[in-house]
Amino acid sequence: MIVDIINKKRLGEELSYKELDVFFNGYLEGKVKDYQMSSLLMAICINGMTDEEVFALTKIFIDSGDILDFEDILDVKVDKHSTGGIGDKTTLIIGPIVAACGIPVIKFSGRGLGYTGGTIDKLEAIPGFRIDLSNEEILEQVKKINLVITGQTANLVPMDKVIYALRDVTATVSSISLIASSIMSKKIASGADKILLDIKLGRGALLDKREDAEKLSELAIKIGKIYNREVRTMITDMNVPLGYAIGNSLEVKEAMDVLQGKEYDNNLVDLCFQLASEMVSMGKNISKEEALSLVKEVVNNGKAYQKFLEIVKLQGGDLDKLEFSSKEKYLKAYKKGVLTNIDALALGKLSVSLGAGRRSKEDKIDYSVGIRLNKLVGEEVAKGEVLATLYVKDSIKSPDIESIFEIK
Repeated sequence: MIVDIINKKRLGEELSYKELDVFFNGYLEGKVKDYQMSSLLMAICINGMTDEEVFALTKIFIDSGDILDFEDILDVKVDKHSTGGIGDKTTLIIGPIVAACGIPVIKFSGRGLGYTGGTIDKLEAIPGFRIDLSNEEILEQVKKINLVITGQTANLVPMDKVIYALRDVTATVSSISLIASSIMSKKIASGADKILLDIKLGRGALLDKREDAEKLSELAIKIGKIYNREVRTMITDMNVPLGYAIGNSLEVKEAMDVLQGKEYDNNLVDLCFQLASEMVSMGKNISKEEALSLVKEVVNNGKAYQKFLEIVKLQGGDLDKLEFSSKEKYLKAYKKGVLTNIDALALGKLSVSLGAGRRSKEDKIDYSVGIRLNKLVGEEVAKGEVLATLYVKDSIKSPDIESIFEIK
């Protein structure tokens, strides 16, 4: 039957709820092998799924574990998810901002997929930071500081954990159907009432076609309606990296800089303010203009940064022990002019080659390595000026600078 299901999807046919249930739960129970699941995932990636298949798979994911319910304790819980991008450390920034605005945020985050970084990987760059909180610890912490960012609990959508890891190493991360089921099952099972989905679009994202981003948006909203959840979506640019830092410890430091007002008027700060305002608008039922005013206020008065320090302390992290590789390599401008483009995909792949991401499920991340941009798009550069600093552990071959940085 397992081979028949693979072949049916290979031919582009619709799978029934029962067939999906047998296959995916069989994989969770160890009855279906990695190579068999990999074949089905590739067939899904190539041929897609109908809406009914996506709804069925989402339910199978949700039913594979616990469903958290904090209704008696919290009036409204707002969650945000990003489909991932190069330099995307937005959760580390907007979580504290929204919590400082008085809205409970319980965020279950994941690890990196391919060359896109994961929030959990970034948090684990902070020595001691716990990402394995129990349901009781989550509830206690959100009541105390309005904010929790953790990995999926042991029995929260366990199906997604195993499929997520396999997708990462089988070139099936970009399937709209699998992305929708993965994201929405986690948000619904974790008890979010209102969900904001940041859909990244561009060369440095999982999705590079607007029609795919719009399809994901439509699917997420449809799934939300089935489970009586308010879902809003934003399609945001991921052709150039977000902010200056790419790499785990470097991105934690940059998130701290943004929360302290040390960075402003760049694409990372602008996006974080947009996302946080949308979440505050949803959580408080106020206009986005009113929400933006609140967001800026908690950043300017230091309350958002204080919230970041609180979550790090309560989850056991020690910011004084953040590590940055002391070995640096510089990428310099090959001519004078204006920096007109930075290839996010190329830098994402470069960061993985440095050790900041995974090529296989078993790979360990080096939190201390990464890339720090010295210049952003639109800035003037002189010939020989440093465009980016690479934090490396081993000697590496110099990348093709002209293919990454476009200067006119």
